[in-house]
Amino acid sequence: MASSLPQSPRSLLHVFNRYLFWGGEELIVDKIHHDLATIHDMTWCRFDSAEWTGPTAPSKFEQVKRLFYNPESRSRFESALDTSGAGAAVFHNIHLVGSPSLYHAAVKRGLPVVQFLHNYRPFSVSGTLHLNGKLMPDALYGSYRKEVMAGAWQNSIVKSALFAIMLKALHRSGWLKSVKAWVTVSDFMRQRLVAAGALPAARVHTLRHAWNALPMTPTVEDAGYYLFLGRLVESKGVIPLLDAWDVMRAQLGDRTPLLHIAGEGPLADAVQQRLRSNPYINQLGHISGETKREAIRRCRAVIVPSTWWEPLGLVIYEAYDYAKPVLVAKSGGLNEIVQHGVTGLLHEPGDVRGIVADVLEMEATPVTARLLVGRAGRQWLLRETNTQVWLQRFEEILSEAMLIA
Repeated sequence: MASSLPQSPRSLLHVFNRYLFWGGEELIVDKIHHDLATIHDMTWCRFDSAEWTGPTAPSKFEQVKRLFYNPESRSRFESALDTSGAGAAVFHNIHLVGSPSLYHAAVKRGLPVVQFLHNYRPFSVSGTLHLNGKLMPDALYGSYRKEVMAGAWQNSIVKSALFAIMLKALHRSGWLKSVKAWVTVSDFMRQRLVAAGALPAARVHTLRHAWNALPMTPTVEDAGYYLFLGRLVESKGVIPLLDAWDVMRAQLGDRTPLLHIAGEGPLADAVQQRLRSNPYINQLGHISGETKREAIRRCRAVIVPSTWWEPLGLVIYEAYDYAKPVLVAKSGGLNEIVQHGVTGLLHEPGDVRGIVADVLEMEATPVTARLLVGRAGRQWLLRETNTQVWLQRFEEILSEAMLIA
């Protein structure tokens, strides 16, 4: 580390508002906390979108107010800050419960913030720049009109308009000056944000996720099925994937391979409806722990058909850890971690025929060749995701952030 950089603070406040539906961001945020705790005193400040559901949730009117500024969340944040004595904060998602009040508190306290970007908020209403099968990058340039008219947030034009107004107000408030370093998880993401003028290049840093790989390659087993792991939302390519399996059933009949879909989200009902007419689709729901490990270990390949500009794709790390090939859309940062024909196969985002072609090619690939593809993915993981290297790079970013007034 360069000697000219200041020593980073010993204590850090770690801030995250978890989503209503569990996904890869929750997993990696927990890992980041654990890794940083090896060199910092880490204190959680956590919020949960589930706090705004059920009988104890604030009224709809109160939720609208708190969307813009949540004084109760600011109080929780400041209390955690005072208790921890943190010299900087690490932010991930702060919506909905956290709210922009956290940035305001950081500005008032003169607290440097390192902001991880796992999606495109706070520059997009949807967070994905994607809806109804179309990319909507206008939001990176400050125009939310298309996202609003498409009902990008919770399928509501009114709610999307409110979210857009909140984002506009946040960017005009000056509160984002508390963020001294923006951390993207892929070069693709950094390039898009900088090229759009959304962020100054000097404050945006790429830091791909680290991973604690299994100490030994697990026993390889191939039960012949394909596995989707992720939130059941449009941007993850769920519908093109289901369509692809219908096409394969029409082509292959009883030779159609089985597709396991694991995850939860708004499209769970759509998956349920499709499996009623296609016996080669199976819905697992949310899986974790040993159930998840076994699902990956025994699959033929993991499918990641994302149609949005996927920042990175943690599920690919999980597949590589178990030496499994991946069938992946050429989407965003996924291109940086998948080598076509080496660690897996790539298709165009949303291309149903492309997904079918990938599966058929994998089916036609000899067992020994599939094993080589899986091993190549694991070798990439071991080479590129070292936790100690990640920590060193994070410390450099944090030290640079401490220099910025």
